[in-house]
Amino acid sequence: METLGFDYGQRHRVELQCRPPLLEALRQGFPRWAGRLREDHVLALDLFRQIGDTALTSEMAITLDAQGLPNTFVPARNLVFLTAAAALAYRRDLPVLVAGMCETDYSGYPDCRDNTMKALQVALSLGLGRSLRVETPLMWLDKAATWALAAELGGAALVDLVREHTHTCYLGERALRHPWGRGCGGCPACTLRAQGHERWTASLG
Repeated sequence: METLGFDYGQRHRVELQCRPPLLEALRQGFPRWAGRLREDHVLALDLFRQIGDTALTSEMAITLDAQGLPNTFVPARNLVFLTAAAALAYRRDLPVLVAGMCETDYSGYPDCRDNTMKALQVALSLGLGRSLRVETPLMWLDKAATWALAAELGGAALVDLVREHTHTCYLGERALRHPWGRGCGGCPACTLRAQGHERWTASLG
C-alpha cells in the first residue's frame, strides 16, 4: 500500500509534519504491517491557496454559514485529491484508492458524502479507461466506532499511536494534549474527535 498526502497551501503544515513519524511508528510498532507500507508521497496542490477564502487556506476565524457549514470547507478539495491520487494509481497500476472521509458525525462537507465518492468512482473509471475503486471504510462509522476500530485492529498500542501521531485540529495546535490526542480542543474537528472519544470510552464501562 502506497500512502499519499497533499500540500494544498494549508495554513497549518502540521498534518504534513505528522506523516513521517506516524508511518515510522506504524512500522516499528506493528511489524506485520511494515511490509505493506510502501513509499509515501506528498503531492503539491497549492491551487487552493490561490483560490483562498477558507479558514484552512487563508488567515480568518472559523465561522459557520447560514446552513451550518463551517468555512473550513475547501470546495472540491477531495475531488482534486482523489483525481491526483487516481493519476498516481494509474501510473502504478493500482486498482483501489482508500480514503478516510465519513458521512456520520462530520462537518457536513459535500465532498465527504457517499454519493459524491460513488459518482467520482464512476467518473475516474471512465476518464482513465479502466476500473478504479474508491473505498471509504469509515464512511458509516461515527467517531466512537472509529476509536473502537483502532482498538480492535491494534489494541492499546494503536490507540496510543492515534492519540500521539495523528492530527485533525484546524488550528494546527500540537502543544495541548488531551485524552483523545493533540489539538486546540475547540475547533469543529477537535470537538468531533473529543466527543467520539468520550462516547467510546463510556462504552467500555
